[in-house]
Amino acid sequence: MDDPIKILQLFGHESFRPAQEEIITAALEGKNTVALLPTGGGKSLCFQIPAIAKEGICIVVSPLIALMQDQVNNLKLKGFKAMSLAGRFSFNELDILLDNCIHGNYKFLYISPERLQNDLVKARIARMNVNFIVVDEAHCVSQWGHDFRPAYLKIPMLKEIQPDAVWMALTATATPQVLKDMLKLLEIDEPKLVQKSFERKNISFQVLEKEDKFHNLLKVLEKNPGSSIIYMRNRRESMELARYLNEHGERAEAYHGGTANEERKLLLQQWLEGKIRSIVATSAFGMGIDKPDVRTIIHYHLPESLESYYQEAGRAGRDGKASKAIILCGKPDLERVKTQFISVLPTLKFTKKVYRKLQSYFGIAYGEGENSLHDFNFYDFCQSYGFNMTKTHKTLELLDRMGVISLGKQYQKKSTMQIVVSSTQLLFYLDENIKYENLVKTILRTYPGVFDYEIEIDLGLLASKTKLSEKEIAKLLEELQNENIISLLLAKKYDASILFLVPREDDLTINPFAKYIAEQYVQKQQRVLSVVDYVTDTKTCKNTKLLAYFGETTPEDCGICSVCIERKRRKSTKKKPKSIRKYIVEVLENENLHSNQIIEKSDFHSEEILETLRDMLAHGFVGLTASNEYYLKKRT
Repeated sequence: MDDPIKILQLFGHESFRPAQEEIITAALEGKNTVALLPTGGGKSLCFQIPAIAKEGICIVVSPLIALMQDQVNNLKLKGFKAMSLAGRFSFNELDILLDNCIHGNYKFLYISPERLQNDLVKARIARMNVNFIVVDEAHCVSQWGHDFRPAYLKIPMLKEIQPDAVWMALTATATPQVLKDMLKLLEIDEPKLVQKSFERKNISFQVLEKEDKFHNLLKVLEKNPGSSIIYMRNRRESMELARYLNEHGERAEAYHGGTANEERKLLLQQWLEGKIRSIVATSAFGMGIDKPDVRTIIHYHLPESLESYYQEAGRAGRDGKASKAIILCGKPDLERVKTQFISVLPTLKFTKKVYRKLQSYFGIAYGEGENSLHDFNFYDFCQSYGFNMTKTHKTLELLDRMGVISLGKQYQKKSTMQIVVSSTQLLFYLDENIKYENLVKTILRTYPGVFDYEIEIDLGLLASKTKLSEKEIAKLLEELQNENIISLLLAKKYDASILFLVPREDDLTINPFAKYIAEQYVQKQQRVLSVVDYVTDTKTCKNTKLLAYFGETTPEDCGICSVCIERKRRKSTKKKPKSIRKYIVEVLENENLHSNQIIEKSDFHSEEILETLRDMLAHGFVGLTASNEYYLKKRT
């Protein structure tokens, strides 16, 4: 089958979307192609159709297991042989799967950048008849390659293995700088660049400055029926928010990295079928998932960059119908995002300090240590020198990327536990086993959520409170796990290894990388500050602001974002103050009310009412009780 239109029809479409045909034609003509299409622009078909039309197998380098598996399943349903190498395989299993790709008429092999580094994988790919090499979500090469997935930077080695393959790189989010970085790192020669405007005219981008975010989230969901995704920064809070929503009549489920695979599949299927209205998720959720009728995307926590925000927000309204992307933001959120993302960035000074302390920790003398391998307790190292664990983690990864050290294993920062029996069962057990009472009750006082989810526990803290040694605590916890009272994961004594790749020369070792460290710091800091600027700018149309960030200009404001709506409101409500004051007087004549209650009873905009209430309070028309209820003052 070599007719692109006929292949397109097999996927249920009659005509190409904008830019799709240009990308597919370029690929079939053998041109290396880079495509920038907004979320929902049909990126997958841009490489799937030419790969099916040409003889051979297409290798797709993709960042997420869920994305790979979803696309593989869809291709199989259409009758095309596709395979994903996500998951754990023995050497023999991997060998058989790769041989199938060589001899079994497979059309697609989905693979992670990390799996590409496997010698067996590279040897088998060299024997395949590869038509295309596709880097999906290619912005990750720039964003993650410099950060926590350095294997992205090694993708170009496929050029040596398959020099005749045509390359394609696709993404939905790339600033001009990221695009430049992406082309450089992937080493794509003279590519055909196809770029469609990132503008999503059907999405109303809104920033709502709200302090009581729980209450206002419920209001947003009430006003905006339909499927939604609520993005959070961590799993614990996602579970708490999902529980809160269910307690208030909203069908919601948490979806995060700790969710078991089978449960994930079930939750996803129920959400796709509309049985669950809202998914409360961490950032990875939604990538590669085809659900066109998501009406509302809500960011309960601020995103770390406008790239990630635009991609997540773009999962709304892929059917072209009116949808909303809403950020709920309170003043603490602005400080939180700076603390969470900027304060933990490695500076040159901190990098030098960590490197020196690392050498001292292992007792390595100046000029020595090259190629020495050491067991490493990351938690103990941070405790010994009073280092912030997140910042130190990032610094060690930075040293690894620079080739100063090689980090072995994925280290576990802390011990975790969860009580897996009910509170009643636990009390019965403690009555019969008194030796655990002191420790368990201390845990309950220190970690109140321990019945609901896995909690990170600090054995040192528990030791200081219980007067037991850390060794005694670990032994008691392991006994409780054996009795099926708790689930437990104790940090190992040595949870990583470090191989020093160069001799110890302290600052002289780090100085050659000073420019790189400074550039990385500035780039990442700017990404975070761009989010702060986007959220706090109340004068520029949100759509215009986003497009400008991605290097586009727009001739006019969107008219549907929070800034445009507020601008229209102000123009149309200059005559409203008297009506609002009259309304407030009427509702306060019979009872005292909180501001939320006054707002709920009204059709006026909440900011209009709050502004009028402040004015009436200042002029003595209303007063405030000790419980912050407004009351009408009797005037003489």
